[in-house]
Amino acid sequence: MKELTDSQVVEMLRQVSKAVIANVDVLTDADLATGDGDHGIGMRRGFEAALEVLVPGLSVQDAFKKTGMAIMSKTGGAAGAVFGTFFRGGASAFADAQTLDAARFANFLALSAQAVSKRGGVEEGAKTMVDAVMPAARAVGAEASDDLLAVFTAAERGALEGVEASKPMIATTGKARSLGERSIGHPDPGAISVSIILGAMKSYAASL
Repeated sequence: MKELTDSQVVEMLRQVSKAVIANVDVLTDADLATGDGDHGIGMRRGFEAALEVLVPGLSVQDAFKKTGMAIMSKTGGAAGAVFGTFFRGGASAFADAQTLDAARFANFLALSAQAVSKRGGVEEGAKTMVDAVMPAARAVGAEASDDLLAVFTAAERGALEGVEASKPMIATTGKARSLGERSIGHPDPGAISVSIILGAMKSYAASL
């Protein structure tokens, strides 16, 4: 599969939203280990709002932008800012595009990774969602394929590797920072969320 149409992108993002909502308990449990346990609830609010704006007729760029705006407005806190930025920050990769292909998606992830890092003021190694976004972007960049399923698979793999890599890290930012070394051994909830998002994209592509 070489590309997704604009209507397929809207449906894919709806499936992404449903996947995040379905995993609210997973995200809550992960956040209870490193924070105050509200990550899952916040993400559910944001992606429920995304479902409301993901309507037929949106362009590829608008679908990503509107998803990001909904998350920013409803998730709340730092998660709303960075996950909203994840979707909005790379949306320019789809400017004037009627389809989503491998090259545009690779550009999207690279731009999103930069935008999230800048918005959160963090680099890799701080035990944040950046630790999943950056390796996902690198994995996609290294995937010399124009097959979307292969690219989405690489993105999910990179994110999951990032989730694992976040376990031994000491949180140096956000709510988990106060835990210090007690955060060691637990994956970052934001990184888990990234893996769910990219995994849902892969599952959608695999279903076509």
